[in-house]
Amino acid sequence: MILPAYLISGFLILGILVIQVLRRSPQAGFTARIKFLNTTSVVLSAVYLLITIFVIISVKLPVMGFHDYLYIDPLAIYEVLITCIVFLLASIYGHGYIKTLVEKEGLRAGSLELFYICFNLLFIIIVFAFFSNNLALFWILLELTTILSAVLIVAISSKENINAALKYVFIASTAMLFSVIGLIILFAMTKQALGAGTLNWNELMRSAASLSPQYFTFAFVFIFIGFASKAGIAPFHTWLPQAHARAPSMISAVLSGVLLNCGIYGILRVFAIAHQTSSWNVIAIIMMVFGLISIVVAAFSMLSRSNIKKLIAFSSIEHMGLVLIGISLGTPIAIFWSLFHILAHSLIKSLLFFSAGILNRQYDSNRLEDMKNALKMQPLATWGMILGSVAVIGMPPFPMFFSKLFILTQLAAYSIPILILVLVLLLIVAAAFAYLLIKAFTQQSATKLAPYKTHWTMQAPIWILFICILGIGVYLAGDLSPMLNTITASLGF
Repeated sequence: MILPAYLISGFLILGILVIQVLRRSPQAGFTARIKFLNTTSVVLSAVYLLITIFVIISVKLPVMGFHDYLYIDPLAIYEVLITCIVFLLASIYGHGYIKTLVEKEGLRAGSLELFYICFNLLFIIIVFAFFSNNLALFWILLELTTILSAVLIVAISSKENINAALKYVFIASTAMLFSVIGLIILFAMTKQALGAGTLNWNELMRSAASLSPQYFTFAFVFIFIGFASKAGIAPFHTWLPQAHARAPSMISAVLSGVLLNCGIYGILRVFAIAHQTSSWNVIAIIMMVFGLISIVVAAFSMLSRSNIKKLIAFSSIEHMGLVLIGISLGTPIAIFWSLFHILAHSLIKSLLFFSAGILNRQYDSNRLEDMKNALKMQPLATWGMILGSVAVIGMPPFPMFFSKLFILTQLAAYSIPILILVLVLLLIVAAAFAYLLIKAFTQQSATKLAPYKTHWTMQAPIWILFICILGIGVYLAGDLSPMLNTITASLGF
């Protein structure tokens, strides 16, 4: 009954939103509409989070359903837990944030219902993408997330947003076509080896040893291209900085904190299959190379950024590269801390984008040079940026300190020269964030500027994330060990 619970509650909320569209009076005020639409989003996120917590505590995994096309295992429920947290906080944040977007004419009042339908539908599709037991179904759902994300990006009807959304759709969808080729090859391989073709994760894991290593490597390369584009891995990343920077900040948090995880999830699943074959060493080298390229591109791109949202976006490319390196190492410790890093990244990037959204409302700009007297004008958002920046570069006692430390320790056992290269690149990234903090938050101006009155719903997620990030870094890292160990073992590492 777990999978039907997700399905029924999700489409019940969508049905309520559709009815709201059909019954909406032309005279209805946008404030009341935002309150209703946003409340439905909060309810859906909260219900999904409660169901997920119940599954983690009380349900013996794995659980399969709908003719084995859907599959809840420890990795899937872990990713869904992260997704529910980020969407819940984004929904709370959206109440005050969306109201401001409408008042400043960035978002048309007539598009509110479409925006919230796409937002909630994106949430539901991402959850079921993680629950997909079939690679083809997973691919279809990932393509739907591309379309819905693009709609949410162009909710702000400017030329720059339209260009960002079109670039995202073109690059991501083109790259995903390569994955189709890989899936066809993989299906043909299983048909030859097993007598009946399959793309189900569980069956592929069981039969991996019987697959041709050469053909599997060939198939993996094509599948990797599509999933890497969704994860923002260089050189398939070019859509990411513009899309994350131009999207509304609550959507930027979702794109960085959740949508990138979908691509990494697909790569991890396929690599787990590869790990059962003799081709995994070659595939691991391919992933290591692309991970390094991602960190190089991100590090040097960040040095020249004056737009804080683009800086945060390039940081996501760096972290996805680091996670890819951790996965490619293929050791239980590296996989464990790569999974932990995914959680830390999602929470910290949400904090940074939520804080950036408030600063944008204050200065009508994302540029560093415009943020005068920031600590006085918006102390909470400024501290969110400061602590988020310190956390994202991996300083103790924040959670990324532990994940970076142990991934780099495993990398040291693999190659000292590569470790030195990564350390130099991480120092460049740290320098970019240090420049952000100094440039943006030490500027003073005699010009009188009234503080933007931040709605409490925009402040609450920042406080919650402060507590969560510190809690995970100081206390919960150890408590997550049983769950992460179970996931690592279930993947065969």
